[in-house]
Amino acid sequence: MRFPLLLLATVSLAGCTAGADYVRPEIALTPQFLAAPAIAPPDADWWAGFGDPLLERFVAAALANNTDLAQARARMEQSRAAAKGAGAVLLPSMGATGDATSVSQSRETPVGKVTQILGLPRGYSEYAVGTQASWEIDLFGGLRRGREAARAELGAAEAGEGAVRIAVAAETADAYLTLRALQARLAIAASQEGVQARLADLVRQRVGQGIAAERELNRATGALEGVRAALAPLRAGIAAQLNRLDVLTGAPPGANRTLLAAAGPIPRAPTPAGSAAPADLLRRRPDVVAAERRLAAANARIGVALADYYPHLSLSGLLGVASLGTGNLFTGGAVQASGGAGLRWRLFDFGRVDAEVAQARGARAAQLAAWRGSVLAAAEDVETALSRLAEAQAEGEALARQVAALTIARAQAEQAYRGGVTGLIDVLDADRELLAARDRAASVQAEQARAAVAAYRALGGGWAAEGGGALALQAAGPR
Repeated sequence: MRFPLLLLATVSLAGCTAGADYVRPEIALTPQFLAAPAIAPPDADWWAGFGDPLLERFVAAALANNTDLAQARARMEQSRAAAKGAGAVLLPSMGATGDATSVSQSRETPVGKVTQILGLPRGYSEYAVGTQASWEIDLFGGLRRGREAARAELGAAEAGEGAVRIAVAAETADAYLTLRALQARLAIAASQEGVQARLADLVRQRVGQGIAAERELNRATGALEGVRAALAPLRAGIAAQLNRLDVLTGAPPGANRTLLAAAGPIPRAPTPAGSAAPADLLRRRPDVVAAERRLAAANARIGVALADYYPHLSLSGLLGVASLGTGNLFTGGAVQASGGAGLRWRLFDFGRVDAEVAQARGARAAQLAAWRGSVLAAAEDVETALSRLAEAQAEGEALARQVAALTIARAQAEQAYRGGVTGLIDVLDADRELLAARDRAASVQAEQARAAVAAYRALGGGWAAEGGGALALQAAGPR
């Protein structure tokens, strides 16, 4: 009766769990973002909002082949296997055994001499087949806390994969938009080179006719060479972005040069509208979710450490057959069985247990600070990205008006120069101002699109189209 009573007592004690249950912490945030966008249903393919099929193609390739994302997926699979292992520890383990042993006893040992005196055979063969089982009873919840920690770490790995997915998609979109901006700026500079070349030819004709001084030709030629010099860094930037896109999509540098060699338009940025609650939004941002899951795991690890203050009980048993010959191996007389209970208690090692508990609590404190830091950093990212998007839109509108005005002014300056009303310096000034304005307008158009990508990345989600044609920002969790 002792064994069933012991089993009943241990099972009843197994309801005890060391350590405190995890409670998700709270952090004070503003009721809404200062430039708050609307929350819409999750739209994983947010990049489709830019209306650029080639951008969609490159983002899809990056999500399929990016090496950083492949590492994140592998880490997630490792965590999933660890979580399964932590759960399996709570269950009994059972295995099969089989042995065949042949022994030849030395005659010169004490046992061998006794065997010889009694007339027993010097050698024998023994065969055994059976099953054995063992089970550590989780009396004080240490194993359950370990399973809880492993599951929380799995959640962190899954959220981490989602965060890397978002980062890869955003980095690919940013590289593509930067490439298109550089190509647009190169086209503007090349166009301006043609304008400057025609102006230099005009001045050369006027010098030949004796109606312009040679210094004007030198000035016009210098302006032309300055525009030509500006082409080199733009071409270098384009090459860098092409290489960046190749690596992001898991391809060697140069793999997509032909596909992207021709300049394309800068995609228009989606327009967000509405409002959002930061607290709800940031709980769905993958890196914040990962930090919170790591905090939950650290909390559970305290319970694992506390469980070592208490005894650990394990049960074991064996059932099988053993015989000196195979003929009698499966007879009733060959049956053998054993069962037992083992106790392990770090009774005189509480100093180390104290240190392990303190270490676990310190790890939890560090993870709590990391989680709070991730929330604050996420809020900062969102506020900055939304402000950047709004200001880029305002700047783009102003630059469009500036380019229109300077285009007219430049034409008027050349007409006045041809009529001898004004000097070459006025034309060159108009050229310089127009080139700077057009270059900045192209940069800001790309900046708008890149700011939209940054807002997506900061919010941890994409956009979904609304009825009015505008696109609303929304949050998406890890996939």
